Amino acid sequence: GQPILKVSNLTTVWAEFDAYENQISSLKVGQKIKVVSNAYAAKEFEATVSFVDPILSNATRTVIVRAILKNTDDLFKPGMFVTGKISGENNHNEEIITVPASAVMWTGERSLVYVKTSVDQPIFEMREVKINGRNGENISIASGLQHGEEIVTNGTFTIDAAAQLQGKKSMMNKMGGRVMTGHEHHTGMEATSNKAETSSHMEMEFSKSFQDDFSKALHTYLEMKDAFVSGEPQQITSLAKKAAAAFESLPKKDLGTLEKEHLEKSIAMFSAIGNSGHLEQQREHLVVLNEHMVAMAMNLKSPSENLYVQRCPMANSNQGAVWLSLDEEIRNPYFDSGMLTCGSVVQVIQ
Repeated sequence: GQPILKVSNLTTVWAEFDAYENQISSLKVGQKIKVVSNAYAAKEFEATVSFVDPILSNATRTVIVRAILKNTDDLFKPGMFVTGKISGENNHNEEIITVPASAVMWTGERSLVYVKTSVDQPIFEMREVKINGRNGENISIASGLQHGEEIVTNGTFTIDAAAQLQGKKSMMNKMGGRVMTGHEHHTGMEATSNKAETSSHMEMEFSKSFQDDFSKALHTYLEMKDAFVSGEPQQITSLAKKAAAAFESLPKKDLGTLEKEHLEKSIAMFSAIGNSGHLEQQREHLVVLNEHMVAMAMNLKSPSENLYVQRCPMANSNQGAVWLSLDEEIRNPYFDSGMLTCGSVVQVIQ
């Protein structure tokens, strides 16, 4: 016959969490987790890690962490949502340097901060650092900074933009010097890796509703990008203004500092493109815009359509530049028709 009912013992329950790749090394069976539920938001409960999934999900880039939670008071019900906090262990004797996430910029494998070099004057130097990982709104630094050094925590993109205009070392200009438009050098192919110059290793966290809204707004970016391929400044101007309005309307209240910085910089670049009628200047802004757009897009969990991250090694003064496309076929937005197919697909977001 068939079972009439099932009996469950809920004096202990499982709590399952999703952990990102860069958090796996700090997790182990037996660790304590502080658990908070929406039903009892003012109270913390302690649980113990009982299992860390050995298989990483390709879709979410996370592993399942299971913890045992005592439930003798019958407070927790199956299906309830909970969040957990776990303290990582420092296996080194030296102190870990942590900085606000808003202080760090990145492009490719480089993570950058601006360090104050003068006590009395607002003089800053770009410094490359190595990242240990991110915990909420903070990033731990493995090397590149010393205790006591002052860094820029807000407005880093403004300082970087000023450095670019002055021909100094910047996020988009590693060696410094005059920034060329791209038409001054059409020869020579890239000898090094063509990996996307964006922060694929750095996680940003977006809610499901934000990702849905972002995906809708993304189509205005793609329309504008296609106008760059056609090389029509007036159409670019019109579509850039449309895109700026679409991304400006995205909800920002639940975004973290890092996520908000990327969105606001993207909006600023859309506006800069829309306020310029010169194609070469618009393309310079497009390089910076795409750094932020690709970084955000690569943190979408399940985009409604496949997105291709594409890269031309000769754009941006032979330093390379990326863009997003719905089509695998290369249509380069940085050059005229003679360079239309210059580039390659470096990653597929799916």
